[in-house]
Amino acid sequence: MSQELRINERIRAATVRLIDENGAQVGVISKEEALAKAKGVEQDLVEVAPDANPPVCRIMNYGKYKYKQKKKMHQKQHVVQLKELRIRPKTGEHDIQTKIRQARKFLESKNRVLINMLFKGRERAHSELGENILKQFATALEDIAKVEKEKIADERKMGMILAPK
Repeated sequence: MSQELRINERIRAATVRLIDENGAQVGVISKEEALAKAKGVEQDLVEVAPDANPPVCRIMNYGKYKYKQKKKMHQKQHVVQLKELRIRPKTGEHDIQTKIRQARKFLESKNRVLINMLFKGRERAHSELGENILKQFATALEDIAKVEKEKIADERKMGMILAPK
């Protein structure tokens, strides 16, 4: 319906299939009769399906319809972002729970979450500690998130990406 619709006297067909202002089908009637019904309820006769045989016309407030269409076009769409949370293997249990709550907020607002585990010095020798914490994130958030990338690893960091279900 992006093209301009024909209304009232601009409708070319001699007979039309009419839908009244309540959405009920009236049937196939002449254009003049449909225009009279539209004028009777002080609304417009709008051709909504010009390709049908006979064309389908609806009784509605055309100005209000155009306004709603314009408003719908200007609604913002959500842009999915990748939010990052950084943690360390020595991060305390309470701090991890705080990060899990923060990740839950991000996931509920339809963003993806990258959880990065950063290793320094000799911590690199104990990568299993980091894996356990990442598994803890995955299990705590499995009700609203799925693991998009299981294990992203290099020398100094390890991570995973969670996406909302």
